[in-house]
Amino acid sequence: MYAVLETGSKQYRVAPGDTLEIERLDVPAGQSHTFDRVLLVNNEGKVAVGSPTVAQATVVADVVEHIRGPKKVAFKMRRREGYHRKVGHRQELTVVKIKEIKT
Repeated sequence: MYAVLETGSKQYRVAPGDTLEIERLDVPAGQSHTFDRVLLVNNEGKVAVGSPTVAQATVVADVVEHIRGPKKVAFKMRRREGYHRKVGHRQELTVVKIKEIKT
């Protein structure tokens, strides 16, 4: 059984027991979170595709921890003009472990 859910304007294919890093959620570590934007559910060959979401389908996950992603560096430069700019960014992420998929 697996599902496709949407969070943080991104889509993830998840199954029970999976661990994934998603955009930061405003939920304390150790608590559970319910995702209700489920786009597709495959239950042993029976596929339910939502338009846009599957009705009454939810994915329950435990929030493991909050982390920061790797540093991305943006570097701009104009040759022969003495202009250069270096900016770093680290994305705030949440690690979740999928508990169950409810249909």
